Amino acid sequence: MHYLPVVLIIIIGGYVVSFIVEMLDIAHASSVLPREFEGYYDAEKYRKSQTYLKEKVHFSLIESAIFALGAIIFILAGWFNLIDEFARSLGQAPIVTGLIFLGIIYLASTLFSIPFTAYKTFVIEEKYGFNRTTPMTFITDIFKGLFLTLIIGAAISAAILWFFGIAGKWAWLYSWIAVTLFELFIIFIAPVVIMPLFNKFTPLEEGELKKAITGYAASQDFKIKGVYKMDASRRSAKSNAFFTGLGRYKRIVLFDTLIEKMKTDELVAVLAHEIGHYKHKDIFKGLAASIASTGLMFFMLSFFINNSDLFAAFRLEHVSVYAGLVLFSFLYRPISWIFSIGTNYMSRCFEASADAFSIDTYKNPEAMISALKRLSADNLANLTPHPLKVNLSYSHPPILARIEAIRKIAPHQ
Repeated sequence: MHYLPVVLIIIIGGYVVSFIVEMLDIAHASSVLPREFEGYYDAEKYRKSQTYLKEKVHFSLIESAIFALGAIIFILAGWFNLIDEFARSLGQAPIVTGLIFLGIIYLASTLFSIPFTAYKTFVIEEKYGFNRTTPMTFITDIFKGLFLTLIIGAAISAAILWFFGIAGKWAWLYSWIAVTLFELFIIFIAPVVIMPLFNKFTPLEEGELKKAITGYAASQDFKIKGVYKMDASRRSAKSNAFFTGLGRYKRIVLFDTLIEKMKTDELVAVLAHEIGHYKHKDIFKGLAASIASTGLMFFMLSFFINNSDLFAAFRLEHVSVYAGLVLFSFLYRPISWIFSIGTNYMSRCFEASADAFSIDTYKNPEAMISALKRLSADNLANLTPHPLKVNLSYSHPPILARIEAIRKIAPHQ
């Protein structure tokens, strides 16, 4: 089979689909402020949200086009083979050679992306009043991310290369198990080891907010390690909250920017939403979907890992497990995209259910609605996304749909 046309169609076709969806999304953005948001936007702020959307999308499409062109050049020019020859020339053991090859590919991709990330941070986000990242923080984050990825990535990549080197037809299964166990380990340690490398987490101070939060959590028999405030304002003015960790390490994290902008009842409504995810076991359902996706990926990988025709398409002279991992990632993109559509749909259902939990238990729908409106307005969110964009990539329901659903529940409270 000739894989080169297939790979080129995947790269170019993926960009074309993305371009069409993003253009539809921009065209669908209403220039008229929805009545639901009167009082949260003035005319100037709403125009600003429209231009912010367009500028983000246009730059994202330029970035994607350059990355697609770069990938095509990389393939046709035989640069994968050059990197492979260099890694082999060092005369190391197969696993070490593989790690060198994968490390170079990762570093090249990261270095290529830095100018785009810098532009988004220091030009676009700065222009719209969101950026608070200093150049030093930006550079430090890059090095921390590189260090963690290289250490963690090297460990899991070495295990995969080892299994595919000794386990034959069952290598995909052993690799799947190893990656799953490693992911679970990371989920447990991330809140106390990894995340503090990038942000400062401090227990929420005593006061009205903490009393309201702990009172609500107690009413739902919800035991947590703690409620923490994260110094998100070091990097951005945007607001959010999230739930992290499992078991006794679970904790609620509120951005300091969120605490600054919201009232107590709004924050508790948001917290109730996050607890709803835990009560409904959404985290475990999402984790199960992720594990299933990983299993499918490794199973399919086992059919292509040593396919000489695939290596020929990428101009590689030698067949190897480590290069096969990279080459297969190109073929798996459409499947990954299709799977993500399903997981995004599942996530939107989870979010709607968590909203309902907040309304059912905290019994303050107006607080939840005002919190959602404030978040959307402060983050200049697109209030009227195109349905195709929502179905393909939104992990949360559109904000107006969420508010409408809450209002339908509210009369029954």
